[in-house]
Amino acid sequence: MPHTKAGAAGTARLLVILLAFAWGLNWIAAAVALREISPWSLRVVGSGIGAVTLFTAAVLTQHRLRVPRGEYLHVMIAGFFNVAAFQILSGFAQLSGATSRAIIITYSMPIWTVMLSTLVLGERLNRIRVLAFGLCVVGLTILLWPLFANGFPLFVLYSLGCALSWCVATVYVKWAQMHLEPLANAAWQLVFGLLFIAAGSFAFEGHPHLWPISRDTIFAILFVGLFGVGLAHFLWWAIVGRLPAITASLGSLIVPVVGVTASAIYLGERLTTADIIGFVLIFAAASCVLLQPNVKHTEMSE
Repeated sequence: MPHTKAGAAGTARLLVILLAFAWGLNWIAAAVALREISPWSLRVVGSGIGAVTLFTAAVLTQHRLRVPRGEYLHVMIAGFFNVAAFQILSGFAQLSGATSRAIIITYSMPIWTVMLSTLVLGERLNRIRVLAFGLCVVGLTILLWPLFANGFPLFVLYSLGCALSWCVATVYVKWAQMHLEPLANAAWQLVFGLLFIAAGSFAFEGHPHLWPISRDTIFAILFVGLFGVGLAHFLWWAIVGRLPAITASLGSLIVPVVGVTASAIYLGERLTTADIIGFVLIFAAASCVLLQPNVKHTEMSE
C-alpha cells in the first residue's frame, strides 16, 4: 500500500510539471498564432477545441457532467470572466505588448483575489497576505513605472484586466458555493465562455478568419486548443484531487516561470532590470499567498 501511495504521488507530481509546461507554453503558442489571426478568431477555435477535448476526457474518465438545478447561471457568469474575458484580454495584451510582461502582470492575480475575498467573503487579511499585497504593489510599480515614460501602454490595461477577470471568477465561484463537480465546472465554463467569445467575434469581426494561414499558425492553434485549454484544465483538476493544496499551488507558480523563460528564448524578448525585479517581487507575493498551509486553492492557473 505505501508503494501504491508513493507511486500515485509521484505520478501527480509529474502531472504538475506537464501542467506547468502546457499552460506556460500556451502563452507562446498564442503569440505565434496572433501573428496571423486576431484574438477573436484564435479564441473561438482554441476554446472550441479545448471544450471538445475536456468533455471527451471527462466522459472517458466517467466524471459526472450534470449541472445541479439553479447553478447554470453561476457557471455562465464564471465562464464569462474566467474564459471569455480572460482569453480575449490576454490576446489583446499580447498583441499590444511583450508576452513576458503580460504574463508577469497577469500572475499578480492571487493578490487581487486575496483583497477581493477580504471584501466579499470576509476572509481575514493576515500578516502574510498584507506582506504579499505590499510585495505585489512594489513589484508592479517597479515593472510599470519605466513604461509610462511614453504614455500609458495599452497592454497594461489588458493584462490587469486578465488578472482581475480571473480574480472575479475565482471569488464568485467561492461565493456561489456551487455543488457542481470541479471538472464538470471547468468543462461547462468553457462551453459558456465559448458562446460569449463566438458572440463577440460575430459582433466585432463577423465569422472567424482562419485562412490562409501558415503551418506554424495551425500548429499553434492546435496546441492552444488541445493542450493549453483542454488537456491543461483536465490535468489541473486531476492534480487538485491527488496532491496537497501547497504542492498543487507550487505547480501553478511554475507556469509564469516557464512562460517568461520561453518568451525570452523562443520569441526573443529581452527582460529589462525593472522587468526582472518586478517579476521576482510579484512571484514572491504570489508564493506567499499560494503556499500558505491549510489553504485549499482550486482556481485554475492558466
